[in-house]
Amino acid sequence: QHPQVPSSLLRQSQGQFQELVLTEDEKKLLAKEGVSLPTQLPLTKYEERVLKKIRRKIRNKQSAQESRKKKKEYIDGLESRMSACTAQNQELQRKVLHLEKQNSSLLEQLKKLQALVVQSSNKAAQTGTCIAV
Repeated sequence: QHPQVPSSLLRQSQGQFQELVLTEDEKKLLAKEGVSLPTQLPLTKYEERVLKKIRRKIRNKQSAQESRKKKKEYIDGLESRMSACTAQNQELQRKVLHLEKQNSSLLEQLKKLQALVVQSSNKAAQTGTCIAV
């Protein structure tokens, strides 16, 4: 046996032919295309081209599956981040509303205090005027 050499590259070895081992996916695609390959190597140029084409289709299919999987993970991540941001945004809007109410209340209190200060300073001025007279 040869170490991890693609089966399409195996040729004669010590006067005997190597066996062609196909995966289930390769067998299915070959059957779908109506092509049957011999179980022994070597393959003809045509058979090698067909096998290469089948293997390329399998690689493309696997690559497409991986791409869809990565895209789904990415979309799931975005949806999760969007959900977290929406919750945070709602919480911040509640805080803003609370702070606006608090600010309004404090402004009212400030106006009342300023009015009291003005009134007390006017009374003090009137009292001072009376004493001076």
